Amino acid sequence: MNIKFLFFTFCMLAFASLKAQETGAFEFLDKVIARHDPNNNWPTFKGDFVVTMSTPNKKDRVTDIHINQPKSTFVLSNAKEGKKHTVRVVNDSVHFFVDDRQIVNEEEQKKLKFNKERALFMRNYYTYLYGLPMKLKDKGTIVDPKLYSKTINKKWYKVIKVTYDKEVGKDTWYFYFNPKSLDMEMYQFFHDETKNDGEYILLSNTEIINGVRMPAVRAWYTNKDDKLLGTDVLTKK
Repeated sequence: MNIKFLFFTFCMLAFASLKAQETGAFEFLDKVIARHDPNNNWPTFKGDFVVTMSTPNKKDRVTDIHINQPKSTFVLSNAKEGKKHTVRVVNDSVHFFVDDRQIVNEEEQKKLKFNKERALFMRNYYTYLYGLPMKLKDKGTIVDPKLYSKTINKKWYKVIKVTYDKEVGKDTWYFYFNPKSLDMEMYQFFHDETKNDGEYILLSNTEIINGVRMPAVRAWYTNKDDKLLGTDVLTKK
């Protein structure tokens, strides 16, 4: 048999085998979602948890969170001056409360620093970050089809790059996954990547709430100078 033909056949088989082992971002995303939400609970998620935010030189802020996906309901509560301040969002309708009293007067809302735009932002913020990586399937999310690899502090990650339709967001995000466990261990965003602005967030420990794996600890740092901005700790109620 022709030796050149055998060599060519071997090379083609080896190349085909290598290509078969490659995993694109979309296939890898399905795998990491199966790791974080194995029973597809996120679309019907109903859960309560507490987030304690620690910021350098500031008093800790403790926030109670309630998310009910089927009813499009989000509730955020924390204590201010000995009273419970609550924001309740149903779809895009926002309601404010102090203890059990609803605050409907606009002047009183302003005095108490209740703000509809802020309430909607907080709803989107918490449901996005604690709904990852499942939220990367949302409409308006543009997943780069290439699956990247990167080593940070001698640790190797598989990385998914994401941008967004202009109506959704302007930042560029990178999501870092342990290639063996498939756990999400870090994410990072840039407003302008050429300026190395934005932040990176280190994730550690895990809480499983209603079947969904969520990072228990999130430590926020600036990309430019690695300055610690704060740490969020999630606990079950």
